[in-house]
Amino acid sequence: MTEIPAIIGLAEWLRTPVGRYLLTWEQQYLDRAVVDLFGFHALQLGLAELDALRANRMPHRWVAIDAVHRVAPNPDAAPAPTAVALHCDFDALPFDGQSLDLVVLPHSLELARDPHLALHEVERVLRPEGRVVIVGFNPASLWGLRQRLGHMRRRLGLGGQGALFLPSAGEFIGYRRLRDWLRLLSFEVEAGRFGCYRPPVGSDKWLARFEWTERAGDRWWPVFGAVYSLTAVKRVRGMRLVGLVRDQRMKAKAAPAVVAHHHNGLNHHLDKEPS
Repeated sequence: MTEIPAIIGLAEWLRTPVGRYLLTWEQQYLDRAVVDLFGFHALQLGLAELDALRANRMPHRWVAIDAVHRVAPNPDAAPAPTAVALHCDFDALPFDGQSLDLVVLPHSLELARDPHLALHEVERVLRPEGRVVIVGFNPASLWGLRQRLGHMRRRLGLGGQGALFLPSAGEFIGYRRLRDWLRLLSFEVEAGRFGCYRPPVGSDKWLARFEWTERAGDRWWPVFGAVYSLTAVKRVRGMRLVGLVRDQRMKAKAAPAVVAHHHNGLNHHLDKEPS
């Protein structure tokens, strides 16, 4: 099996055979995930190599790149499929509160300077009932295990940058951990999916040989896919009356009740205050 060469960051890693395999799966998945999400304003945060909003039909769509990880363009690299509209900090988005209907984060939290703050910013700019779609590497996978072993080899001095299988930048966030973060921000998870079940090999030849693991993994060990995706909706709970407003409503007088007395065929109506 071919060893992955020294990797600097995600952009360089995506140009390897396994990186192209990952992009293909994520593009196909995101096309299905966003096609039926409606609204007016959608934002993709990070990873311009992926056109996460191409299947979405919202009239206003933007791609933003984190200013912290902005690098000089590589003249030998293929052009990104999406034009970058913004360079900004993911933990300080230049959008008004409750102004977006959809935000897609393909591996953005893993590279964010502060993933908690970045996710809180996403919650701030989303409208009530707006959606967020997050894609990330799964630490509990064969790829994640290979990456941990690579870090151990580096700490022991047994390998340099080439000991790592996945990009060296960023910190991977587990699936269940991310679900907990979303719940704390009043998001409701609507859908979750795992993918990329082929083992951590580095050549097109070996990736093709393990094509059968896609069907088997999706059926027999779905939570061990190399990547995962979550779709969550922002919920805003109903308001409750408290304090003086509630007391005043409780003290308000009820309307007078009408009591009818029948006497000699005549109806006598008397107003009576409720007891």
